Amino acid sequence: MLIAIVAVELMGNAIKTGMSAAAITALLGGAAIFSGINWYLATSGAKNRKRCGECVKQTTENEHAGSGVAIAVGTVLDGIPEALVIGLSMVGGGKIGMGVVAGFFLANIPQGLSSASGMKLAGRSRRYIYAIWAGIPLLIGLTAAFGNFALGSVSTDATTVILCFAAGTVLAMLAETMIPEAFDHAPPMIGLITVTGFLSAFLLVQHHV
Repeated sequence: MLIAIVAVELMGNAIKTGMSAAAITALLGGAAIFSGINWYLATSGAKNRKRCGECVKQTTENEHAGSGVAIAVGTVLDGIPEALVIGLSMVGGGKIGMGVVAGFFLANIPQGLSSASGMKLAGRSRRYIYAIWAGIPLLIGLTAAFGNFALGSVSTDATTVILCFAAGTVLAMLAETMIPEAFDHAPPMIGLITVTGFLSAFLLVQHHV
């Protein structure tokens, strides 16, 4: 679903405006920065923060001291790019559309369920889990507000570049945290399920539901 949003809505708009070179540079830059930060967090115990705990266990505090903080920071990192996209989508009359917001919302449900399950199986306290998943929506709201108000006066071209940068981080996040979980012990016909999800998101953003 998030791949459809990135491919169709964010990068598609950039290409249509004739900003192919800037869009590609921003996309790769966003991916590089996310991967660099995520690599550092992985060395601190946050590599498997989106795993459900059944296929691959999350790191416990006993296995790696400080992993709880690293997982919390990593979870926050995962949500910031999406929040920026939502905030910037409201700049200039909401040109991105409600389909993107709906797509992000739907995609975050399985992410949250998987990560929370893994945290529980890794022995994290309920207070820790609730704090993480109550704090993330709040942070996303604040980041979206920042994207809307603080960056609302930038030019259309600059907004496009920022959105492509965010798109790069979203794709990198998917590749490094969510896709491994989705395809580990995957059920039969997982390819069809994946394409169905892509098509659903594609239709959402095309019709701006």
